[in-house]
Amino acid sequence: MLAEPLSPSLQKLRLDDGRPVEWAVSKGYVDYTAAEAFMEARVAAIAAGEANEMVWLLEHPPLYTAGVSAKDDDLLDAGRFPVHRTGRGGQFTYHGPGQRVAYVMLDLNRRGKDVRCFVRGLELWLIGALETFGVKADIRPGRVGVWVERKGAGWSREDKIAAIGVKVRKWVSFHGISLNVEPDLDHFGGIVPCGIQEHGVTSLVDLGVLATMDEADEALRRGFDRIFGAAVEAPAPL
Repeated sequence: MLAEPLSPSLQKLRLDDGRPVEWAVSKGYVDYTAAEAFMEARVAAIAAGEANEMVWLLEHPPLYTAGVSAKDDDLLDAGRFPVHRTGRGGQFTYHGPGQRVAYVMLDLNRRGKDVRCFVRGLELWLIGALETFGVKADIRPGRVGVWVERKGAGWSREDKIAAIGVKVRKWVSFHGISLNVEPDLDHFGGIVPCGIQEHGVTSLVDLGVLATMDEADEALRRGFDRIFGAAVEAPAPL
């Protein structure tokens, strides 16, 4: 997948015009409400031409978020962790320690104005990053996110390893992706992740890949550069 040439529509996502995408990594856990407030302000500034695009990598303390399509019945344990209602696409998801969240604030006015193509770019970004670790992942029709197939003696199943949930305002994206590096997978038990009951969740460590968060970040950085263009390091906003 890493060597596969990009289609013409996907090539529009990749810019090398000298206007940097800022790449910021926060240490420690970032409050979700504060992160949302920053994204709102940054997206408005990008749309107004007053700020650069940004990818912001972070971890949250344990929490659940509900996208615009979330169903109340999919919140199985409302008292387990804080629940944040958000305007991103999708249903319920979990964020917490050991999961790398990347908030992606890109100006799609400059990248083809094609939301479907943008989401495909996010999928390929994750798939390429996972391939760095020898993990074969892909998408599945009718299911959001990135999946791996697991097999044993007489059994097989498909587990989700990365989630995607985005919003676009004035053709500027926000929210983004999450990659399970080493989260507590039991924490997903308080929700029906993305409304899908018949499949599970996994992580790099659960698959036997003992990757550190720094190694996951480096794989994400290389994958991003290929799909969207080069990014430059910047201070973390929080």
